[in-house]
Amino acid sequence: MSGRPRRRARAYHLLLLVPLLVLWVPFYDRAEPALAGVPFFYWFQTAWIAVTVLLILIVYVLDRRTGSGP
Repeated sequence: MSGRPRRRARAYHLLLLVPLLVLWVPFYDRAEPALAGVPFFYWFQTAWIAVTVLLILIVYVLDRRTGSGP
């Protein structure tokens, strides 16, 4: 045993599972609707980068606020 206290999982940690939706390819395997000429397939995946960063930031801030973060 390392002597470190075990961290407790919180409900908001489930937000980190949301980006796993991008693994379901049939959801975004199409060209329409295009955004500024960019097919849906590409801009949807790129948008998930921003969404994932935002979700990680939310979980980080909530962890720091509750004192269960690193």
